[in-house]
Amino acid sequence: MAAVNVDFNAPDLAAHIETLSQHALDNLPFGVVRLDREGTILFYSATEARLSGYGMDPLGKNFFSYGDCVGIADLRRRIMDAMENGRVDLEFGWSTEKTDVQRDLRIRVQSARSGGVWLFFDRD
Repeated sequence: MAAVNVDFNAPDLAAHIETLSQHALDNLPFGVVRLDREGTILFYSATEARLSGYGMDPLGKNFFSYGDCVGIADLRRRIMDAMENGRVDLEFGWSTEKTDVQRDLRIRVQSARSGGVWLFFDRD
């Protein structure tokens, strides 16, 4: 199977992601997570599990409560506020990560077509 070419910087990243199979999502070079409106994890890509260092299956858990990441409360507030106000299209820079505090992380958050949001994690 040929590799899927997905541009992390595409303005319509979530719409493109929603056309892919789970296998394709699991094999992207960046992490992909899907949350419902309450923050429950509905999808957690194999790439995110590997690159984040968590290496676990957090499906069904609340994304904002299973990490010990500094700033997670602010991230949650910003995402939840954006969902309350309509379409979500956010980008964050992050410098704290479980596996390597010195790594830079970009997080994009976009609305999912059927509710909730997609989170995309790109590490340097």
